[in-house]
Order: sequence, then C-alpha cells, then structure tokens
Amino acid sequence: MVSITESAQDYLAELLKKQKCEGIAVRIFILDAGTPKAETCISFCRPGEEKADDEVKQYKGFKAFIDLHSIPFLEDAVVDFAKDSMGGQLTIKAPNSRLPKLSDDSSIADRINYILYNEINPGLAAHGGNVTLEEIYDENIAILRFGGGCQGCGMVDVTLKEGVEKALLAQIPQLKEVRDITDHTVKENAFYQ
Repeated sequence: MVSITESAQDYLAELLKKQKCEGIAVRIFILDAGTPKAETCISFCRPGEEKADDEVKQYKGFKAFIDLHSIPFLEDAVVDFAKDSMGGQLTIKAPNSRLPKLSDDSSIADRINYILYNEINPGLAAHGGNVTLEEIYDENIAILRFGGGCQGCGMVDVTLKEGVEKALLAQIPQLKEVRDITDHTVKENAFYQ
C-alpha cells in the first residue's frame, strides 16, 4: 500500500489547513491503473466527495481516502515532499501503477486492458499500431479505438474481427461484442492503405 513520508504528511496537513474546510482530506487514486497510461493522483477530498468503498487511513493531521480499485496498483508507492529553492515539490512514485493485475474479482475493463496491453498491442506494435479500450457499453460490449498504423489501415476489419475480437471473446466469456469507434478516414499513418 502507499506510504506517505513524514515530510509529505507535514506538507499535506499544512496544505489542507489552508483550504479552510472542516473535514477536508486527500484522496489517492490511479487513473487508467494497470495500463501504460496510468497516472497516480492526489486530490483534495471535501466531505461527501469520498467513495463508500474507499479505504481510509489516518495520518498526522489529516485523513487519506484511497480508491479501492487503485489499491493493488499502489503497492510500494511512496508520496514524498522535498524542500528546494522554489519551496518544494510533492512527488508520487508508484512503480506498480502500470503493471496489469488480475484477480477473480477484476472488472471486465481490467481484463480487457490486460489482454490488449499484454497480448494484442505487442503484435500490433510491429506495424506501428495499437488499440485501447474507450468504454464498456451495456456491461458487455467493448468499445475500442485503434491508433498509429491501425488507424485508417485497409486491414483493420480483419485485425478487429479475426484478431482482437476473437482473443477477447475467447478469454472473457461475459463479453458479447467488440466495436471499433476509430475514425478510419485519417490514413496518414496507416500500415496498409
């Protein structure tokens, strides 16, 4: 789980005090956890903005709400504050934030991202392409976006139906369909025209 150094605790407690909001805390979460786009974030968390399933940790002078979904990706994470000539800088190092992690209770989005980033994208990279999950529609339809050499590629339908969709449907039984929302009229980077 994430650790917050003493200097970071002091800095955050002072920063929260300046907000003049009774009960204000911080919330720690990772956007796009388990993907190459993962971004570890700390935000203000005013009373009522926390989520019911957040894990709560009490620190010196403040509380931190930690996003339940982000917890496995925050293993070995460190929040630190270092003073410098400009005042100082808060840093967050989360070495496991981009590593895919799956368990029996992983969401369908986590499972799709795991397959895309570990099985599909390495093959597409040979053609300068990639595919990302945009959203899950109706709980069982994956909406994907192709990029790089796949955007505008003349073979993208084959890649989608015979490669990506087959792999996802075979490994994720609750998934019923895969759709592409890429604008394929943009062909400047297309591998096949």
